[in-house]
Formats: sequence, C-alpha cells, structure tokens
Amino acid sequence: MLSRLACGRQLVSPTLLKSALQTVPKRQPVLRQYARDVKGGSNTTGWTARAERMSLRERAMAPPGPNAYAIGKGALAGGAALGLGALCFYGLGLGSGTSTLENSHLWPEFVKERIRDTYLYFGGSVAISAASAMAVFRSPRLLSLVSRNGWMSILGTFAVMIGSGMVAQSIPYSPGLGTKQLAWAVHSAILGAVIAPMCFVGGAILTRAAWYTAGVVGGLSTVAVCAPSDKFLYMGGPLAIGLGVVFASSLASMWLPPTTALGAGIASLSLYGGLLLFSGFLLYDTQKIVKRAEMHPLYAARPFDPVNSAISIYMDTLNIFIRIVTILAGGGGNRRK
Repeated sequence: MLSRLACGRQLVSPTLLKSALQTVPKRQPVLRQYARDVKGGSNTTGWTARAERMSLRERAMAPPGPNAYAIGKGALAGGAALGLGALCFYGLGLGSGTSTLENSHLWPEFVKERIRDTYLYFGGSVAISAASAMAVFRSPRLLSLVSRNGWMSILGTFAVMIGSGMVAQSIPYSPGLGTKQLAWAVHSAILGAVIAPMCFVGGAILTRAAWYTAGVVGGLSTVAVCAPSDKFLYMGGPLAIGLGVVFASSLASMWLPPTTALGAGIASLSLYGGLLLFSGFLLYDTQKIVKRAEMHPLYAARPFDPVNSAISIYMDTLNIFIRIVTILAGGGGNRRK
C-alpha cells in the first residue's frame, strides 16, 4: 500500500509532467554529418565506426528515438486485448468453477451489506479527492505549496500521505461517523491535494481520463466478478514483484528525464508497466474484498472493515487515472509532431 502511494505521487510532479511533454529533438545534425562523409569521398563505414565508438553512457543519454515508447504501447495493447478476451470468456460462462456473480445469489444479507459499504466508501473517496483537488487548484497559496519540488517538499509529501494512510487503516472500524471515518476523509483529501497540479493539463483531458478510468475500472471489476471467485487471488506474489519494479522505475525517473534514451525507457516502464500492474491489482483486490466479506466472521472481535477495503481499490484506481492523464497529455510518447 505504501509503495502504491509513492508510485502515485511521483507521476504527478509538475517537473516530470513538464519534461515528459517536451518534443523529442530531431537528429538532423547526425544526418547532415553522414551526408558530408559520403560527399567527401569517405566510405560509409566512417559514420558506422563513430556510432560503434559511442560509449554506453553516450547511448543512454542520447535523445530517444521515435519508437522509445513502442514496447510499452505494445504491452498495453496486449493487456487490453487480454482483458477484453477474458471479459468475453468469463462473461459467457466458459470458465471452470463458480463465479462471484453466481455465488452472490447465495450470499446472506450481511455479506451484501459489507460489499455495498465498501463501494460506498470508495465512491466517497473519489468525491472527496476531486473536491479537494479543485479547492487546492483554485487557491494559489495551497497550489504553490503542493507544487514544490525540493527534496524537503517531496519527503514531506511522502510522510503526510503515508502517515495519514497508516493512521486511517490502523483505527478500528465502527459503523456510523467516528474517528475512523474522519481519518479516512482526511487521507482522501490529502491525496486530492497532491494530484491538484494535474489540473494544469486542462479540463478536457481530465474529463476524458476520468471516463477512460471509469471504463477500465468497470471492465476489470466485471471480469473479476464473472471469473471464478479465486482466479486472481494467486496473483499476489507476481504483483508484489511488479510493484517493486515500477516503484524503482518511478524513483529513477526523478533523476533521469524522459528526454534521454535511458530516461524514456524507464518512464515507459513506470507509465505503461504501472498501468498494467495496477489493472492487475484491481482484479486482485476486487476478489480479495469479496472473499473477505464472505469469510469474515459475523461476531468477530473486530468487525469487517469496509474503509480499509475501499482504500485498496481506490489506490489502484487513482494510479490508473494518473497514468491515463499522463498518456493523454503526451507524456507517453503520444504527442503529435
């Protein structure tokens, strides 16, 4: 959960968004030099020899090519095709075993209430974060505060996000309005304030990203519900490994801008790889919520906690939304030249 917070924070940095939207430099000087070599009577191996003599560092720091994000885009397209195929496969009832949708007809009323409360808190998190982002964006003083990029500001932002999340999840749940609900609301408002600088990309892009995110979340939730009830619960280990890779690439992007070949590769891994990763987390967390609602004892010492369950799928949704905004804004090599 803490790594998911960090991955989401890194991508909304205004400096990263600004550098990601820069146009890829053209390589006309290299082409002109190659033409002079041929015209001067030298053989064509001169230019090749100079390219081979380039050190590894020079190649890594060279401007990225036009296909720098091709692998990430291809992986995303493959993941989308796989998700669509899974939706058709499980939606037609071709999977083995009973699905969550089929089991829902046998649920007692308290299981239905637990799942309903979880998604009510999830919707509340979205609403609170959206309202907080709008309020911060309209306040120049608050916007300047959350847009700072110094090390103290970044560490402070991490501390506030992680600390508020830990406090919200550590408080025992009790129905109604209490300390747990207040901490949850404060945590959602802090996340909204952190992503407020994304409003600079414009309302049209944010609206499109919101619709795309709703489509992705709705489609993946449908897949999780139509699939066998434990199909995606075995993905915890691979997802944890992938989260570590995406988290490391997100940290590396703070030092390596996407205007270099190495930086573009790392940014592609963080952007497109993160989008695929958190889509997988959404499948996993959705089935985990259902399993918890079914298996948690009715008269346990601590009642079922819909707030903590809602926070998990909200973090998945927020990370998906951030990456879709970045892609639509041109940060994924998607700008028209």
